[in-house]
Order: sequence, then C-alpha cells, then structure tokens
Amino acid sequence: MVAAAAFASTAPSAEAQAEAGASTPTFSLVSSSTYSAPLKATVTPAVPEETVAADEAVEAAASVTSAAASVQADIAASGLDIGEPDTSVDTAALEEAAARLDAADALPAPLVPSITEEVTELIASVDSRVNQLRGSLDGAAAKKAEEEAAAEQARIEAEAAAAEAAEAAASAPVSTSSTSSASTGSSSASAPSAPIPSGGTGGDNSPEGAKATAYAMLQARGWGDDQYSCLVSLWNKESGWNYQAMNRSSGAYGIPQALPGSKMSSAGADWQTNAATQISWGLGYISGRYGTPCGAWGQSQSVGWY
Repeated sequence: MVAAAAFASTAPSAEAQAEAGASTPTFSLVSSSTYSAPLKATVTPAVPEETVAADEAVEAAASVTSAAASVQADIAASGLDIGEPDTSVDTAALEEAAARLDAADALPAPLVPSITEEVTELIASVDSRVNQLRGSLDGAAAKKAEEEAAAEQARIEAEAAAAEAAEAAASAPVSTSSTSSASTGSSSASAPSAPIPSGGTGGDNSPEGAKATAYAMLQARGWGDDQYSCLVSLWNKESGWNYQAMNRSSGAYGIPQALPGSKMSSAGADWQTNAATQISWGLGYISGRYGTPCGAWGQSQSVGWY
C-alpha cells in the first residue's frame, strides 16, 4: 500500500505529460540555399602623391601649350604691330618633358619627382611668355581702337566744318564785283593753287599726264579749279602722283595710296598699271567719304591722312 502510494505520487500523470509535451521547444535545420558568406571589404590602394603631382603637371602643360598656340594665332590674325620683333612661343622643351612625365609608369619611381619639377618650371616659363604676348596684343588693339575713334571724330568735324563753310558761301551776297573779288580771295586762301594742266589723257602715266587726266575727270564731275588745286596738294603729299608708289610700312599703293591697293580693282583690272584707273577710284573714294577733294585735303592736314 505504501509502495503503491509512493509510486502513484511520483509517476507523472498523463495530463502532466501532455502539458510537458506542449511546452517543449522544436528545432528545424537552416536550408543551405539561404546562407550568405560574409562580405569581404574592398580596399583601394592610395595613389602616391608623386603620381598625383605628375598627372596635374601633365594636364597643366597641355593647357599652357594650347594657350601658346592660341595667342600666336590671334596675333597673326589681327595684323597688328604689337611692338614685339618675335611673337613666337617656344614650347618644344615643355612638350618633350611632359611626354616623358606622361609615361611615368614606365619610369623608376625615384625619377618622377625630378621630372615633375622640370615640367613645372617649364610651364611657368611658357605661361609668362604667353601672358607677355597677350598683354602686348591687347595693348595694340586698344591703341588701334583709340586711333580709329579719333580719326572718325576728326572726319565728322571736318565734314561739319565743310558743310558750314558751304552754307556760309551759299548765303553770302555775290552781287557786286568787290564781293566777288573778296570771295575769290577767300577761296584762294582756303584752297592751294595749282597750274591748270594741258594735254591729253590717253594712257600717260607720268605725274603730269596723271594730273591732266585728273583735271578732266574733275570737270566731268562738276568740280572747279579750286578742287583741282586741293587734289594736287593731296596727292603730291600722298604719292607725288606716282602710279607705282608703295608705302612699305602700310601697304598703301598708287597715286591715291589705296589701302590695300587691290581696292582699286573695283575701278578696273589694270589698277596696278594705269594711272587713270587709280584716279577714277580715288575720286570716287573722295566723293563718297569727304564730298570734295578740298574736304579730303582738310582731313589730311588735320590728322595726316585721309
């Protein structure tokens, strides 16, 4: 009885076993398909400072070489005298050193810094030369602009003065002989006097023949002897009435000193060899720009050219 009782008290009941079974944890295997191996960190090796400096020097060399080519092209295109007898930029040494530095991977590492330093020094030298030429070009361009502005202002003033003089002459009384004489004296004072040429105009390129041709053309335009006198003075100053006269510094050519001489081709293909063609072009230019030869002569006296 006692034994049975003890057994009964220590043996788990079916209900207790069921509860124990309900609380027991369960386990399942992880499928191999869902497993990922740990990622390995990618480490980029640091670029040596020598390599970075070399690459920057190569890029700078290319930039300054391009700038050198650009300034030389700009000077040539401008046609200006920049005050420099030599307008070239020597980049040969820089280009050669930059090419060696660009192949630094094939060089022993200890050599790279010295070549980089050489390229850097050459860059500074070329850049200084480029800046010098660029400054000279800018200065020459500014000077030309100032001269053109001054010339245009002088032309405007000369035209205004000529118009004012013409208006005054038109409104002046001319009914008496004394007034006529005074007017003639005034005209002689304002316009130079020149002998009236004689002779034909048939292909005579001599100075006197050219003057005779010009006189005939002036009469055809309705211009008087006073305008002829102004024209003689103007072209005496410009070319001495030499149809082959050339200004070696500017390139102006012929009796009227057309700049460039090829402008006169609009008056005839024989502009280089025929004084009459040059005169015809010159009178057309004077008429269109200054109105009369005396207007052009006044401009020439004022600024030295017309």
